[in-house]
Amino acid sequence: MSHGTRFLKLTDDAKTRIREISAADAAEQQRQGVLLIDVRETEEFQTEHAVGAQHLSKGIIEVKIEHVIPDTATPMIFYCGGGYRSALVADNLQKMGYTNVQSLIGGFKAWKAAGLPTES
Repeated sequence: MSHGTRFLKLTDDAKTRIREISAADAAEQQRQGVLLIDVRETEEFQTEHAVGAQHLSKGIIEVKIEHVIPDTATPMIFYCGGGYRSALVADNLQKMGYTNVQSLIGGFKAWKAAGLPTES
C-alpha cells in the first residue's frame, strides 16, 4: 500500500521536529540500555520484531505511555514498518513532555536490511 500525499505531508512535518536515527545507531543505543519500542499493530509485532523491543502500538501509546514509562527523560527509540508512524509517535510524545525520543529511519524494514536480530 502506498502512502497518501496528506499522510506524507503530516509525517514530513513531524520529522522537522524530531530526531531520527539509523538502524545501526539504534542497535548500538539499545545495547547501551536505550528502550526500543515497536509501535506497529499487534499482529505485525507478533509476526516478527527486533530482539528486545517492547510493544506499544501507535493506536494506544499516548494513552499508556505515562503508566508504562512515567519518566519523561527516559531515552526511547520508536520504530514502525517504514519510519512514518514512529515519526508521528515521537512528535506526539515530545508534545506530551518526553524529551529523549527518536524515530528509526526506515523502520523495521531498515532494521532487517541492516541484518540486525529479530524474533517472533
